[in-house]
Amino acid sequence: MNTNNTKIDFLAIGDIVIDAFIKLKDAHVTCKIDNTACEICMAFGDKIPYESVDVVNGVGNGPNAAVSAARLGLSSACLTNIGDDLNGQDCLNALKADNVITDYVTTHSGQKTNYHYVLWFQVERTILVKHTAFDFKFPNLDSIEIGWIYLTSLADNSLPYQLEIAEYVKNHPNTKLAFQPGTFQIKLGKDILKEIYANTEIFFCNLEEAQKILNIESRDVATLAKGLHELGPKIVAISDGPNGAYASDGTDIWYTPIYPDTAPAVDRTGAGDAFASTFTAAIGLGKSVPEALAWGPINSMSVVQHVGAQKGLLPREKLEELLTNAPEVYKVKKIN
Repeated sequence: MNTNNTKIDFLAIGDIVIDAFIKLKDAHVTCKIDNTACEICMAFGDKIPYESVDVVNGVGNGPNAAVSAARLGLSSACLTNIGDDLNGQDCLNALKADNVITDYVTTHSGQKTNYHYVLWFQVERTILVKHTAFDFKFPNLDSIEIGWIYLTSLADNSLPYQLEIAEYVKNHPNTKLAFQPGTFQIKLGKDILKEIYANTEIFFCNLEEAQKILNIESRDVATLAKGLHELGPKIVAISDGPNGAYASDGTDIWYTPIYPDTAPAVDRTGAGDAFASTFTAAIGLGKSVPEALAWGPINSMSVVQHVGAQKGLLPREKLEELLTNAPEVYKVKKIN
């Protein structure tokens, strides 16, 4: 372990994967009348032609956030797990290439690094996922000053590990927790993860996830934000896809539209990670909630211009340039 890193601004915790993007050309999509549920359809028991395959190393919600924070100028590290295979080494090299601190990447002998297949059709993607059941261990970080821990998607055997993280934050008040739950964490429910919610500074989800977490049907943002604040988070950010995003500090709620695409979207993988990590980084850099809300969608817009979740992540100078030159329609507004 490199002991030269005595201060880390941003420590992202989440599973690392390799994404293989398989671009389909012979498929169709069927949706319900209200477009709330759509399915991708292909011929069953047939040979399906595809256009191309792009393999992207070192991604996943946590690594995406670590790379985002590093490009924005923070001292950024990733706490994750890999197998002792070539895929694991490729992931490690990808993080290092983006100046992400890799001291807390654990290599597990005899296990395979996570590898996902992304069925890419038009600008949307359907991901075939399989998380290796690593033996998750939270390291001793007492010799390190950590500004932010960013907790996100982990495998379904990681509950004790996550509760250790909550306990660490509880006992280290100078370390703030940002929580962007993955599918498994949402399925666990708010009661099982109550210690994590109670010690969260910034919480991220989309509107439908907020409904699931709170077990309510209301789509009213103020109602959802209030419910999430009652679980513990001091700042709540709720995204609503192409309709924009909201952020609440418990007193005020702000809204931002999406940042207009500078070119047609190529792939929407990683847009949510870009928004949440950029918002967190902005707060870590001393920005206010509405300023952070203005930063997030810019990185989301840039990410969807490229294949994969990281290629489009911006350096701070470019992000601030796009903000300065934003079109008139792109404005953060207080809505209450």
